[in-house]
Amino acid sequence: MTPESADRLQTLLWIALGLALLLLLFVLAPILSPFLLAAILAYICAPLVDRLEQMGLPRLLSVLLTLVLLSGIAAALVLILLPLLQEEAQQLGARLPDALRALNERLVPWLRQHFGIRLRLDLASLPQLLADHRDTAQVLGAKLLDSLRIGGMALFGIFTNLLLAPVVLFYLLRDWHPLLARIEAAIPRPWHAHTARMLGDIDQVLAEFLRGQILVMLLLSAYYSLGLWLAGIPFALPLGLITGLLVFVPYLGYAIGLALAILVALLQFAGLGPLLGVLVVYAIGQGLESFVLTPLLVGKRIGLHPLAVIFALLAFAQLFGFFGVLLALPASAALLVGLRQVRESYLASRLYRGPETEGDE
Repeated sequence: MTPESADRLQTLLWIALGLALLLLLFVLAPILSPFLLAAILAYICAPLVDRLEQMGLPRLLSVLLTLVLLSGIAAALVLILLPLLQEEAQQLGARLPDALRALNERLVPWLRQHFGIRLRLDLASLPQLLADHRDTAQVLGAKLLDSLRIGGMALFGIFTNLLLAPVVLFYLLRDWHPLLARIEAAIPRPWHAHTARMLGDIDQVLAEFLRGQILVMLLLSAYYSLGLWLAGIPFALPLGLITGLLVFVPYLGYAIGLALAILVALLQFAGLGPLLGVLVVYAIGQGLESFVLTPLLVGKRIGLHPLAVIFALLAFAQLFGFFGVLLALPASAALLVGLRQVRESYLASRLYRGPETEGDE
């Protein structure tokens, strides 16, 4: 077998192995979410564990202290957000009659005038409305039960992943450097230098992305909290934290924060002033994030086209569910480096350039 044939055979074998790994990834996607989430957290927390170890602490104790710190941050966020949800639920229940009265005075006449729809919205007429549309209510009830069953299974899966992720994270942080050494030792020697260089580029891109994104999240949390407070919106701090911390999920995080802030503004029943304040704050925040903070702190070097971002979110959500949405951008940033290397290799290959001739030389 000639060296050229051997190289081609080796290339085909690696391509087959890559396709097999992709197939395995697709098959095992439902159980890989906590491992991927733990891997991202381990990558973020490994420098802190190393720093604590350099200060003289044992590796195990450094890992435990890091996990305690993460748990404390998560608990603080929950304690901040729970009062918001509890208070808004109470306000919604207390002001529901007033809201129905306002709808009857404004919306119902407009519907009757323009569409001929005769409707009366009040709590007293709700049982009679359900009795008049019993068949429709039964169908809707059955669909609602199915949705609750599916949603309950999804929530159970998320809860299970949240319990499993810390366990995986503990072992990854404890054995971080031995695992990296084993991966490095498994790289074929002829490809070692090139692969190590590519992994170094991926590490640099991910580090820039994560550091920049965390700083963007903190700055936007402060901005939205201050802006909503100046606009007179209750619970400005938890709303600002929700919006700022969910920025790492493009579009979805911003939409969730905006929807919650609008709901809080509407439940005040104070006219259009609070609502306009929310819209102004979030419009300025979106411009600040898109045109100032993200280009300045995250950098154009790892920027993805908006269409690529949308595709990555949908693809990772399809593969890994909720956690796939969380992992879409950092994983895409890493894949971007690999795609650049593939593109360079393709442009330098005989497949692209064609057979070399004396005239070319």
